[in-house]
Amino acid sequence: MVGKILGSYLQKLIQDKKWDEIRALLSLQHPADIADLIVDIPDEQDVAVFRLLSRELASQVFSYLPADHQSGLIHTLSHDQMRTLLAGISPDDQAHLLQELPAEVTRRIVEAVPPDELAAARELLGYPPGTAGRFMTPKYVALRPDMTAREALLQVRAKGKGMETVNILYIIDEKGKLVEDVRLGSLVVAEEEAKVMDIALAEGPHVAVTAAAPRDEVISTFQKYDRSALPVTDSEGNMLGIITADDVLDAAQRRATEEIQKLGGSEALDVPYFEAGFWPMVKKRGGWLAALFLGETLTATAMGKYEHSIEQAAVLALFVPLIISSGGNSGSQATSILIRSLALQEVKLKDWWRVFCKEFLSSLALGIFLGGIGMFRIGVWYWLGWQKYEGHPYLMGLTVWCSLIGVVMFGSIIGSMLPFVLRKLGFDPATASAPFVATLVDVTGLIIYFTVASFVFRGTLL
Repeated sequence: MVGKILGSYLQKLIQDKKWDEIRALLSLQHPADIADLIVDIPDEQDVAVFRLLSRELASQVFSYLPADHQSGLIHTLSHDQMRTLLAGISPDDQAHLLQELPAEVTRRIVEAVPPDELAAARELLGYPPGTAGRFMTPKYVALRPDMTAREALLQVRAKGKGMETVNILYIIDEKGKLVEDVRLGSLVVAEEEAKVMDIALAEGPHVAVTAAAPRDEVISTFQKYDRSALPVTDSEGNMLGIITADDVLDAAQRRATEEIQKLGGSEALDVPYFEAGFWPMVKKRGGWLAALFLGETLTATAMGKYEHSIEQAAVLALFVPLIISSGGNSGSQATSILIRSLALQEVKLKDWWRVFCKEFLSSLALGIFLGGIGMFRIGVWYWLGWQKYEGHPYLMGLTVWCSLIGVVMFGSIIGSMLPFVLRKLGFDPATASAPFVATLVDVTGLIIYFTVASFVFRGTLL
């Protein structure tokens, strides 16, 4: 609500061309909130508002803007303005910018900014996508092992401006190897002549990740050790840079987005929805849809196999959608829960048997519960005279009940085990998407249903 009121007030100031008041208003806002305001105002006004920001504030706001707004603003800037803007952006954000923006925009940046000013960003881009090297920034405060607390604080005052964070300081030896890290707060409360190494050792051993560490390892390390920043080293322990909490939050958000998109039966888009081109969108969704469609043709094949049974007892066809949807729903639930649990490392590969037993018992109870509802529904429809079920309501109810128990159990067990199989084979468990499991269970659900019906109705309708 406050944002909407502020946005309306800002647009009124723009219409009245009260530029000084706009500049004063924006100087009191957080850069992320200013970015939201720029996104919400009409496109013809956002450039004018952005140019009112101070150099430092403009760089901060720019890093919060979506890629399409960044592209539009870059096209309006001169080479000098672009250099000034990028100078205030950290190397990791520069690398992200160069990676995410369209090729022609990136080319304009590279042509306008001298190579030495983009050297750090270019170096980060040399690391494989999705690794710690891509997320890190080389800006951090380094301390020598022989420093005292007083000397370390002087170093922070001298070198700390413009760093990503000074909450954690890193002790580096003369060879460039990471020795320890120490919290700024510990230095502040320590005796002035206390050695930084002694203070750091009292805090416990440091935690680091290598530049080649995958994104998931970085995120899990942050979660496990509850760190606000992590040092990044090479394979020999040499200090390369740091990853801060805001960097890992962005990485975690991208991972969650990819997993959710895969759960829906699609490849990850890798870019915001409106930035995805027509053919990339068709390509990423079409492959999965084709695979799922071919899988569903097996359902038609299964229906054809039981065509004679349906002709003899047409009433069986009434409950085909109910049976296969229940199996698909239960399988989708199980696979979604297990994929997320594996991602959060709540469940390990070795836990597959425990998961199997848990799903077996819970799906049995759920099947009995849903089957009871189905049987009750059949009874009510029969007693009210809405459906005669060819004179066999109790047999029909028993068929639906037993079938639902089997289908729900099969769907839940398959849905829970498939992520384990994919993880064991080295694939992303998120590809065990809900649509894929539902398609698989559709076919088996028909087989279970008509097999149960052939036993229950033997000697009557069949």
